[in-house]
Amino acid sequence: MAITGAAGLLAAWEAGLAEAPGGRALLLHRAARPDDDTGRLLAVPVGEREADLFALRRALFGERMQVRLACRACGEDMEFELDAGHLADSAQVPGEPVVRVEQDGWDVEFRLPGVADLTAAARSQDPRAALLDRCLVAALHDGSAVTAADLPAPVQRRIAAAVEEADPGADLALHVACPECGQATRAELDIASYLWTELDAWARDMLLDVHLLATAYGWSEPEILALSPLRRRYYLELCADV
Repeated sequence: MAITGAAGLLAAWEAGLAEAPGGRALLLHRAARPDDDTGRLLAVPVGEREADLFALRRALFGERMQVRLACRACGEDMEFELDAGHLADSAQVPGEPVVRVEQDGWDVEFRLPGVADLTAAARSQDPRAALLDRCLVAALHDGSAVTAADLPAPVQRRIAAAVEEADPGADLALHVACPECGQATRAELDIASYLWTELDAWARDMLLDVHLLATAYGWSEPEILALSPLRRRYYLELCADV
């Protein structure tokens, strides 16, 4: 996992302020894999992207993730911790990028969707059909080639199940039992949004640190960012004692 320094993270945060959530997720993914170009990042299976972001989160902010969730049954506010390392392992990288389904004379090869596929399909009037058309590699019925539009509903369901099995990290969900009413609440865990929120808080705190140290010592922003977190904290403590 390649981690950018404080200056790089601040640059990613600054660029993300002008982006929609999808653009911010791409910026975070680029921070996790700086050697890959945008086309490659948008094409990797979604579960692989999620695993990269969980690993980035663990490297930047540690193992423990604080989560708040409202019970859908009674509205109780629930707080609990998650393990970023465990979630990174759960969002395992798919082994093969293409799944194969054989059923009743149908022989279908389907590519695991990437972020670009999901984004493009969401703009269509029929996202399911659009995604099926984009990611279909090959389809035969009794030996004859067919298109995505020819696939019957049972085969489409088999494809969806095969994709979910091959790329389980693409849809990580929490099932939390409410301590008050006992009912379970299901919520999707959006690691990109969670990590952006943490990065935003970190960046604003860092800029405050830069302001305080620049005011006290006359140092430039690059000089302050080049300090280790321990030395930076020590200088801030000295400023508070003055």
